[in-house]
Amino acid sequence: MEKLNKIRIIALGGQGESGKNMYVAEVNEDLYILDAGLMYPENEMLGIDVVIPDITFLAENKSRVQGIFLTHGHEDHIGALPYILRTLNVPVYATRLTIELAKANLRENDYKGKVKFERIDSDTSLSFPSAEVTFFKTNHSIPDSVGIAIHTSEGAIVYTGDFKFDQAAAPLYQPEIGKMAALGEKGVLALLSVSTGAEKPGYTPSEALAARGMSDVFYNAKKRIIVACFASHINRIQHVFNAAHENGRKVAVVGKSLQRVYDIALSNGYLNVPDDIIIPVSEIGSYPEEKVVVLVTGIQGEPIEALQKMAKRSHKQVNIQQGDTVLIAAPPIKGGELFVSKTMDMAYRAGAEVISGKTVNVPGHGSQEELKMMLNLMKPKFLLPVHGEFRNLKAHAKLGAGWGLPSDRILILDKGETAEIKGDSVSTSGRVTAGNVLIDGSGVGDVGNIVLRDRRLLSQDGILIVVISLNKSRKVISAGPEIISRGFVYVRESEKLMEDASNLVRTIVQKKIAGDSFDWASLKQEMRDGLNSFLYEKTKRRPMILPIIMEG
Repeated sequence: MEKLNKIRIIALGGQGESGKNMYVAEVNEDLYILDAGLMYPENEMLGIDVVIPDITFLAENKSRVQGIFLTHGHEDHIGALPYILRTLNVPVYATRLTIELAKANLRENDYKGKVKFERIDSDTSLSFPSAEVTFFKTNHSIPDSVGIAIHTSEGAIVYTGDFKFDQAAAPLYQPEIGKMAALGEKGVLALLSVSTGAEKPGYTPSEALAARGMSDVFYNAKKRIIVACFASHINRIQHVFNAAHENGRKVAVVGKSLQRVYDIALSNGYLNVPDDIIIPVSEIGSYPEEKVVVLVTGIQGEPIEALQKMAKRSHKQVNIQQGDTVLIAAPPIKGGELFVSKTMDMAYRAGAEVISGKTVNVPGHGSQEELKMMLNLMKPKFLLPVHGEFRNLKAHAKLGAGWGLPSDRILILDKGETAEIKGDSVSTSGRVTAGNVLIDGSGVGDVGNIVLRDRRLLSQDGILIVVISLNKSRKVISAGPEIISRGFVYVRESEKLMEDASNLVRTIVQKKIAGDSFDWASLKQEMRDGLNSFLYEKTKRRPMILPIIMEG
């Protein structure tokens, strides 16, 4: 291990937002990438599919990157890989399940390049010029989750990934508390600890409670049961299969993304599915209603969207009917609480009994007492709260101060900010390029703020297209103006407004072309300005105005 000259932590995503987790540890000249996640679009990101971190800094320093180290297989930690690997040809280190999910993600995104996946487990130790990298098992809602320790001559940089401490965790999900404590005894320089649950007092309830709650619901349900959950929440899916088996029910699966996760998890021993429990959706009608479970899965909001279709009776395969029991075992995504609430209301209207909340679902992230336990195990010199909205990061910093860390040893980074550690101090030392890269269809980063602004304008007041033909040599209007409206007013009921607008355009154009010289750009601008003022005065709306001038 080289003598240490420089140690910095750079946040490229995951700070002040939900998802898009990506951090970089810089040890001497080496860069270690910790996770490569995506974020699902916020409401104002109209038409955007996913959001990934800006990796300009990594692209400019690609020769220094030692690898990408993944903590677990959720999209907010691996989802950016198909886009990032097009720029960075570096090894990807991850556990078996995480690698299989990452490969499936690459295939789904039509990634054609070769990727060097290096399989690790919690006993793996990797040697690099500037550091040793080791791993430890953590308890999360997906198996094969690990934390990462980068050992430097000054102590370890520990990145926890998502975690909680469930005292009744099944063997696949049990954390290696002994390894965590050993790291703490040896000396942890900086702890990058997840902050998602930092505002919640106490402990996160045990998965055993959710499993028992689900089993009780299955036992008491008189007719069909419809369960909505995320495809990547393997622990919850296991609970569904267990409860169905205990109560003599068959399970029909709705959702393509589960099939991918299900095949990977089953073939690698991460799901235990009793024989003959799975039935095709088409065979639901062949079984008594009290023997059927419909499992609706997907990514992000898909399971809830499918439920809403079922409640409206517009789903292709299954519809909610009188006497069904609907279990919502998927926490609402950020900003999706209203959508979940509406869906529950619609399910009740369709005649179902709806059950949600901690009866059948518990969070996958640790609450305040578990974050304190991680601090007690690691005994870090410095705390860098990561992964959460700003209020979560702030709550975590407050916890760290209450635990006993001086405030000058706790640092909340913003996206793009760099933390530099020197001796007994940590401070921000400049910024690197960071932000959102928007993915829309197959386009990566080709939709920016201006396109989003246009989409927002179109969604608010619509568009008005003005088409006019000019004879430049004779300086007369040869055809038009014709006005086409979309999303602004209903033309048949606004004939007078359209006629007045046409006359205004004709007047503006005739005045302009009567002069000695004119150019298309200034004529278009005058048409826009004139129409803008006129339409706002008449309607108090500002549609997007698109003038089209042709010569003819």
